[in-house]
Amino acid sequence: WQLGENLMSGQEVVEYGDVLELNRFDGLPYSSRYYTLLKERMDLPVWKAKCDFMDKLANRQFIIVSGTARTGRSSQIPQWCAEFCLAVQYQNGMVVCTQVHRQHTVDLALRVADEMDVNIGHEVGYSIPLETCCSGDTVLRYCTDDMLLREMMSDPMLEHYGVIVIDQAHERTVGTDVLLGLLKDITLQRPELRVVLLTATHPGPKLLGHYKNVPLIQLEGVCSAEVVYTGTSHKDYFCSALRLVLEIHHSQEEGDIVVFLATTQEIDLARDILLREEANIPTHLGELLPISVHPGLGGTLPMPGEEEGRCRRVFLTSSPNEDLFWAVHMLNFVIDAGVQKRNVYNPRIRANSVAIQPISRIQAESRKQLVGPTGKSFCLYPEDTPLPSETRPHILESDITSTVLFLKRMDIGGLGRCDFIDRPDPEGLMQALEELDYLAALDDDGNLSEIGIIMSEFPLEPQMAKTLLASCEFDCVNEVVTIAAMLTAPSCFLVPSRELRLEASQCHLKFQHPEGDHFTLINIYKPQCIQPWCQDYFLSLSALQTADAIRSELTDILRRIELPVSMPSFGSKGNTLNIKRALLAGFFMQVARDVDSSGNYFMLTHKHVAQIHPFSAYGTKTPKLGLPEWVLFHQYSFSEDNCIRTVSHISPEEFIQMAPQYFFFNLPPSESKDILQNILDNGAEHYKAKKLQKSPSLESIPEVTASCVIQ
Repeated sequence: WQLGENLMSGQEVVEYGDVLELNRFDGLPYSSRYYTLLKERMDLPVWKAKCDFMDKLANRQFIIVSGTARTGRSSQIPQWCAEFCLAVQYQNGMVVCTQVHRQHTVDLALRVADEMDVNIGHEVGYSIPLETCCSGDTVLRYCTDDMLLREMMSDPMLEHYGVIVIDQAHERTVGTDVLLGLLKDITLQRPELRVVLLTATHPGPKLLGHYKNVPLIQLEGVCSAEVVYTGTSHKDYFCSALRLVLEIHHSQEEGDIVVFLATTQEIDLARDILLREEANIPTHLGELLPISVHPGLGGTLPMPGEEEGRCRRVFLTSSPNEDLFWAVHMLNFVIDAGVQKRNVYNPRIRANSVAIQPISRIQAESRKQLVGPTGKSFCLYPEDTPLPSETRPHILESDITSTVLFLKRMDIGGLGRCDFIDRPDPEGLMQALEELDYLAALDDDGNLSEIGIIMSEFPLEPQMAKTLLASCEFDCVNEVVTIAAMLTAPSCFLVPSRELRLEASQCHLKFQHPEGDHFTLINIYKPQCIQPWCQDYFLSLSALQTADAIRSELTDILRRIELPVSMPSFGSKGNTLNIKRALLAGFFMQVARDVDSSGNYFMLTHKHVAQIHPFSAYGTKTPKLGLPEWVLFHQYSFSEDNCIRTVSHISPEEFIQMAPQYFFFNLPPSESKDILQNILDNGAEHYKAKKLQKSPSLESIPEVTASCVIQ
C-alpha cells in the first residue's frame, strides 16, 4: 500500500532488480531525485570525513567540525546525526541543529528535507521566531539558537534530544555562548547526549580549551579562488566596491557578485546607486540586478537548482551573513570591504555605541571561500592589514539583562551555573542585576520573584515584559500588547527616495497622536493590512505582518498563564493615563526632561543630554510650538545621532507615582531630581501652576477617537 500511495503522489520509484529500496525515515521508496541529489552530496568535501565523524559520534560526547559553508557541513552532518539516532531507535531523542539566522534556518531545512526525500514539517522541520514547521514525526529540526534557549525553560535538560548540533559557533552570538556554557553542565548529567560544534575555520584556543580533549575534524575546503588586494583605505571602500561591480559587469565575465559592506545604510544606498547606474548600461551587457540582504532579516536568496542563464545578481550585505550564500551556485565574485558595524553596549548610560571595526581573520577567510577556483575575491584593504584572529564575543558587548533573567530561570530548573567561554563584563552584569531588581524581578535573596518568573515567559526585553504585566493591573492590555508588538517588530515606517520623503512625512502625520509616539503606533496598527494601503501611506507590510504575529503570540501567552486581556478602549482619557502608567512601570529608567525649553532633553539616570529624533511626532516641532517638558523614551542612540526615539509625554507626578522609591533616591543629583523631590515634599500644585503655560496637563488635552483618522 505504501508503494501504491507513493506512485499516486507522482513520485518516481527506482528499482534495482526485484529490490525496492525504502527510505529508513518514512518507510516509502526513494524517488529518483534522491539519487540525483545523493550524487551531488557525495562530491562535497565533508563526505570524505563521514566514517571518521560517525566513529567519533559513537564514542565521544563532544566533537568539533570545522569547514566553510561550501564544504556541506551544515546540511550533511545533521543528517548523519539523524542516522545515528535512528540506529538506536531514538532512545535518547532526536536531533536539533541551531543556526544564527532565521533565513538560513529555513533554507537549510528545506534543502535537507529534499536531500532526505521526506516532507518538510514531518521528518525534517524548523522553528524560528513566530513560525514553527514541525510535527510529532520530526527527527531532525533546524532552529535559531534563541528558540532552543526558550525551549529550555520547559525542558532544562533538553531530554527531547539525543544529538545537539551548534552550527556557526564561530559567530559567538550571545545565544550560542549561553548554549555552549549550559551544555557543558547538561552533558555531565546526561552522558548519553552528543554535542557537535560546527565552525567555519579552525576553532581558536578558547573554544578548544573550553572542552578538554575534544576531537577536531578539519574539513578540506574547496580550491581557493584568486585573491586580489586593492589596498583601498577604509574611507574609500564604498565607492571602490561600486566601481568594481560596474567594472566586472562591463568585463562580461559570468557569475553573480556578493558585496560585503559595513552598515544597513550603505546596503540601501549601494542598491539605489546601482539601480540608477543600471539604466545607463548598454543592453548587450545584460541586466544588473542589485539585491539587498540585510543581516538578521534574510533576503530573497535562490535555492539550488534554480534556472541559470539570467541577469547578473549583485547581493549587497554585511557581516555576519557569510553563510547565507551557500545556495548561490553562480556566485563567482566576492568584494569584501573588510570592515563591519558593531553595537557596543555601555552599561553606564544604558545605550549602544556604534563602532566600525575590522572583520576577523575567520570572517575574511569565510568570504574568500564563497567562490570556487574559477572565481575572484577582491579584498578592499592592504594584504598586511592586521585583522583580529577571532570574532569578538557578543556577550562582552551586549546588554545582558535578558540573558541574566533567562539564567535565573534556568537556576530554578536545576542548572547550577553557566560555564561561559568568555565571562560577561562585571559592570554589565551588575547593571543587569540592578535593572532586574528595580523591575521587581528578583526577591531579597537575588532569586527570581513571582513577577520575574512571569516576565521570563514573554519573548520580550525585561522592561517591556514588566510593562505588559502592569497593563493587566491598569486594564489596558489590548493597547499595550499592540505597543509591545510594534516596538519588537522591525520599524513599520518606510524611508523612500529623496523626492518622495516629503509626501511620506505628510502621510505619516495622519497617524500622529498628541500624547506621543507610543500612541501613534496604536493608530498605525491594523490587523490584516493589505499591500495597497501600506504603499499609499509608506508603511512596511512585512513589518506590520510581523507585529500582528507577535501580538497574537503575546496574547496567547497571556491567556495561557491566565492573565486578563482587556477590551479595547483606546481614546478615552482614563485609558490614555493607564497606558502611561503601564509604560512607566517598565520604562521609568528611560525618562528625560527638557531643561531649557529648546529640545535639549536631560536623562535622569546618567545625566546625558540628547534631542528627540526627527522621525518622532515631536521631532518635527520647533520649541515655539511647545515640546513636552517630561518624556518617556524607548531607545537612546548615543554615537549615531545622540537622539531619543519613540517618545511620549508624561507628567512628573506620573513618574513619581510609578518609579520605585529606591530607584528615585539612587538617581544622581540634578535640577530635575530636585524638582521631583520638591513635588514629593510640597505637592504638585505649585509646580503645576508654574508650568501650566509651558506643558499642557493630561486634562487639557482633548480626547481622541478610538480609531485612526484615516480609518
